[in-house]
Amino acid sequence: MFSILIPTYNVSTLSLVKTIHNQAEKTQIPFEILVFDDASPKPSEENKLINDLPHASYTERTINVGRSAIRNLLAESARFETLLFLDADVLPKRPNFIHNYVSQLQAPVDVIAGGIVYAENKPPKKSMLRYCYGNARETRSVDQRNQQTHIVVSANLYIKKTIFLKINTLKENSYGDDLVLSQQLKSLGIDVLHIDNPVIHLGLETSEVFINKSFEALETIVHLEKKGELDPDTTALQQAYQRNKKRGLLPLIRLTVFLLSPIIKANLHSAHPSLFLFDLYRLNHYIKLKKHA
Repeated sequence: MFSILIPTYNVSTLSLVKTIHNQAEKTQIPFEILVFDDASPKPSEENKLINDLPHASYTERTINVGRSAIRNLLAESARFETLLFLDADVLPKRPNFIHNYVSQLQAPVDVIAGGIVYAENKPPKKSMLRYCYGNARETRSVDQRNQQTHIVVSANLYIKKTIFLKINTLKENSYGDDLVLSQQLKSLGIDVLHIDNPVIHLGLETSEVFINKSFEALETIVHLEKKGELDPDTTALQQAYQRNKKRGLLPLIRLTVFLLSPIIKANLHSAHPSLFLFDLYRLNHYIKLKKHA
């Protein structure tokens, strides 16, 4: 018995829901699919067809509460103790995706992470930065994920209801909720089982939007650090900051990015963006945020 929970905002989830509904029915165990729209300005009309499927429902919220809070609302509304969170802009990579999770129902763990991959076909130039970043940093094998077992991605997360409501503590409407989940799992010593059961991430933002979201995530990181809710060495970028601070290189990084800013921006919006330059660009922003924190 499990609840499949999908938050959405300006995205049609009908194809995803039909796919997982078909897979879930084949398992022949009780399930439900709940889709909550987080007060989209123009909700997808297609999503209303979800209500025609057995054991599935679609709800349009009238007040936008943000990524973390909408997941809490979904979890609280779920009938079953075992939850599967999926992002609205993904699709299972394999036809036995749901079966692979159901087969783990009796596993002695409370959290199972299936992973995320990206489509083989490259997107238009305007979305290449998001594609390159996702392929290089988010597509990770089980062995790679097991090097930091507490790191999870809520786009594809199988978790017990009581555990999720305990660890999903980010109240602000901001990016960075996966960092909070991961930090809480680490702090509470909750084991995570990583398996090879990925979803394909389809929704690729433009480079401009992705850069802005990345900066928002950095603001969340600094805010959580100040509140003592995130360790200062959780992410690779935080670790880079700590190393360069010890070496006295932060002023040099600021100067370098200032001088190269036109070149960096042009590259990040090109068909061949450099992740090194993207990291440098983000690190510079993080340095500025830390200076005024």
